[in-house]
Amino acid sequence: MPPAVLTGLTADAITAGYDPAHPVLTDFTLTVPPGLTVGLAGPSGSGKSTLARVLALLHKPFAGAVHLDGTPVTAYRQRAPRRQRTRIGVLFQQPRLSVDPRMTLRTAIAEPLRANGHPVDVVDELADRVMLTPELLTRRPHEVSDGQLQRACLARALALGPAYLVCDEMTTMLDASTTAALVTVIRDYQRRTGAGVLAISHDAVLLRHWADEVVTLPGSAGADLSSG
Repeated sequence: MPPAVLTGLTADAITAGYDPAHPVLTDFTLTVPPGLTVGLAGPSGSGKSTLARVLALLHKPFAGAVHLDGTPVTAYRQRAPRRQRTRIGVLFQQPRLSVDPRMTLRTAIAEPLRANGHPVDVVDELADRVMLTPELLTRRPHEVSDGQLQRACLARALALGPAYLVCDEMTTMLDASTTAALVTVIRDYQRRTGAGVLAISHDAVLLRHWADEVVTLPGSAGADLSSG
């Protein structure tokens, strides 16, 4: 059950990177409020993808803290409590690196449901929501387009009903029509659930149309090995 009061997903004075001597983010604070979309822009190497991984509880910062609806996060990756991990969905730039190539799209969408002991009978509904036909669900990643695979990744990210969604350059490999379709799905999900979204993109036009506010990271002397 979600908490009675949603206060947001917050990066509080985060210093993070891959070399403690050269962090790509230093003392950076950002909040994703419930129900709103925060856009994050900035040049390559500024730390956008590092921040995405920190907020998705996939990367432990050197300093600072992540707060999820007022509760501090004390562990990351698989050590993070399940009740926190499952409240944050994440969608990455390259869907082909996000899905086991041996899985069908149906199996990929069902993966978080099975891992968390939930029934998988909602897969067809999730697929329909992202406009994937039943026939496509039987295919493996190499048998579908980037756009179709990213639709499956979005369905998987929404499978557990997250309160927050981190979208890290999710549209970079997509055409304009697929981008518009996925943004529409996310907006509909927000209207139904009150979820907050962090939308990371190099596309200033997209962020102006999608986000309620846009935060820009300055360039960094460090190297963001996560590509953003």
